[in-house]
Amino acid sequence: MSKVSSHDQASSITSLGLLASALSGREMRVEVAEPGVPAWTNGSVIFVNGAANFQTQLAQICIQSALIAAGSLQREVIVQLARRPNLAERYLAVEGQRALKELKDFLPESLSAIQDTGRVPVSESPLASLEIARSQQTISKPPEIFGAIFAKKLLATQTREGGAASAGQHIPRRQQGKKLTELSDDADQVDESGDETGEDFSSPVGGGGGLGKLLQKMFQMVRQVKGGGSPGADAPTHWSRSGSRARIRAVQSTATAETVEDAFGKGAGILYPEWNVHQRCYRPDWCRVLEIAPPAEAHESVDWLESYGLRKPISRLGMGGGRFHRQNQGDDIDIDAAIETHVEVVAGSFPDEGVYVESRRHRRDLSVLILLDISGSVAQASMSGASVHEQQRSVSGALATVLYEVGDRVALYAFHSQGRSAIHLTPVKRFDESLDSRVMNRLYSLKPGAYSRLGAAIRHGSTVLLEQGGTPRKLLVVLSDGLAYDHGYEPVYAAADVRQALGEARRDGVGCLCMSIGADTETETLRRVFGSAAHATIPDPRLLGTAIGPLFRAALQAAEVQRRVA
Repeated sequence: MSKVSSHDQASSITSLGLLASALSGREMRVEVAEPGVPAWTNGSVIFVNGAANFQTQLAQICIQSALIAAGSLQREVIVQLARRPNLAERYLAVEGQRALKELKDFLPESLSAIQDTGRVPVSESPLASLEIARSQQTISKPPEIFGAIFAKKLLATQTREGGAASAGQHIPRRQQGKKLTELSDDADQVDESGDETGEDFSSPVGGGGGLGKLLQKMFQMVRQVKGGGSPGADAPTHWSRSGSRARIRAVQSTATAETVEDAFGKGAGILYPEWNVHQRCYRPDWCRVLEIAPPAEAHESVDWLESYGLRKPISRLGMGGGRFHRQNQGDDIDIDAAIETHVEVVAGSFPDEGVYVESRRHRRDLSVLILLDISGSVAQASMSGASVHEQQRSVSGALATVLYEVGDRVALYAFHSQGRSAIHLTPVKRFDESLDSRVMNRLYSLKPGAYSRLGAAIRHGSTVLLEQGGTPRKLLVVLSDGLAYDHGYEPVYAAADVRQALGEARRDGVGCLCMSIGADTETETLRRVFGSAAHATIPDPRLLGTAIGPLFRAALQAAEVQRRVA
């Protein structure tokens, strides 16, 4: 038996970066650790034991990825482990079990043997694990396969990548001299922050290669191609009774109206829950969303925005498939046509050569709702001189225009808030409206101000998509600087609620793409807010054309994987 060379082994290990990225919810690489060093991660790279066999290395990748996805390596915890290896080891023993439990549905069954040993206290969050590690409780040493936590190296990497955000600094919105009209209802909240990561996992990874088959086996993915209906930008092309709307949603509003349109027709708004990360439970009917009439200031001329090179990549997306019989070429045999051809040959007639079935994509099957953040923080100037609002407004107009012209169903809503009872969404363009100068007038009339209760806006946007999208595939595009902040909606609490709202949408089959255009928000801040949902920072709108195709595909595929798992 020939031995595997160290070069081939290293190549095999590094090829598993895709698996690590899928499990951890962020871009990751896999490399071989130095001799004698246990498996560990710096948040960007997972280092595995080069002397271990492949199955052990695979398990090490899964465990380190689970620690990242479960929020176990957040900075506020790691800083307290620096230069305290014994505490770090105790923390890993407790938190490692919690992380594996959080992601047990996505990990190989072979890892279940090292879970729930009964000798490690049960924890509910990273901070709870840290308190247990600090206590006098007896804690068994973590299994060798858990590797180690090197706090100093982790902090160094986070500082390089995250800047001020990694240092735990928060830059609040400018109050602009306005007094808050509502006090926080969070008097019972604890000071220390928890983290909710149960819905942060999504995997856009697939394919027919070795790694793709491995992931398909793990996630039990089954491809389903649904079709039907007629094309058109302003008419629903498909309604499915087998999707997530045919079952009970994980979180529902208890408003008396049956649909969003009924709720706003009565002027009562609609109530949505909000995730309380400190108590790790939902606050039912906590936020009231109101759709307000869009402004319509008169503009002598409204320039139709440039497409930023979006047309070509978007036109390749959102195409539904169809099966065409009696074709001269294809990927399957048309049994009826083949039998008729054989009969004609026996009878001495000249047969028809069309005996194949061909699968072709021939119609649009994508609906997109664009959520535009018009809170006060987007009024700040960017590096280009234009404000963040101007750049995100321009991109939203370009996206809506291109999507509409290629035949997709598209809606555009702007949002801001002033407390949990006044979350305002402005329908710039609804799904059943044409894209004309009135829509562009509304878009140009928007003025940034107030705050951003982003979780409620996402929940309402996904509800509108599910009720009115009318296509098999649905995508929610959030254009925001990522600074979620409002009355009683502080950074840690807000970030957890946004991640939870995005997870709810993905479970219902809605793809989620979050983009920050022209803003200087720290990368680590965006990661905390948007979690594992597809997100990107675009410093210049002119760069959007090269990124929009992969971002759209990642968001749609991640939602499909999450929906099937749920």
